[in-house]
Amino acid sequence: MSATDLVLAATLLSAPVGTPEQTPPEDRWVSVRDAIHKTAVSWEIMDPREERYLMAARDDFEPDLNLLRKRFVELADAPKLADCRRLPDRRTVNELIKFNRAFRKHLEDREVFEPDRADLFHQAMQETDRCYRQWDAVRDAQCDFYYVTVRRTALKKFRDALGADAFAAGEMPSYVPEWRFAAAP
Repeated sequence: MSATDLVLAATLLSAPVGTPEQTPPEDRWVSVRDAIHKTAVSWEIMDPREERYLMAARDDFEPDLNLLRKRFVELADAPKLADCRRLPDRRTVNELIKFNRAFRKHLEDREVFEPDRADLFHQAMQETDRCYRQWDAVRDAQCDFYYVTVRRTALKKFRDALGADAFAAGEMPSYVPEWRFAAAP
């Protein structure tokens, strides 16, 4: 694979979705395909495990290229996978989520026995569910068996829910609405 092939791959991948492209000739197919694979993997818009079926045949060139272009656009502002190193490990995240779900169940049970406070419990459950969604995105980002694109999408979802500044600062959200545990005056 030559530098020219890599430049061609970068040009093809960064072109707008739907831009018509001619399928590379048979004698250039393998080198162009391999350059696209290498570039797409390094840009984190393709998982290395996808190499066996993305652009597996020359007939798949244009539709698969458009799929990669679409990912390029969708993940343009997504954090890189390296940001996962700043997050708690998957086992820890699972424990936090387990507590979150137990707390939510506790709120549901209390709502049944304290109907006069149903609005308070409903609000607390909504806050608990918001915390869950954030930590669920962290769990997805930390899941090694998910494709890189799924993990980066989860990182983007988490960053957007947390806020870009908080994400950049390495802040982590509460896994339950801790402010609900404050002692009454």
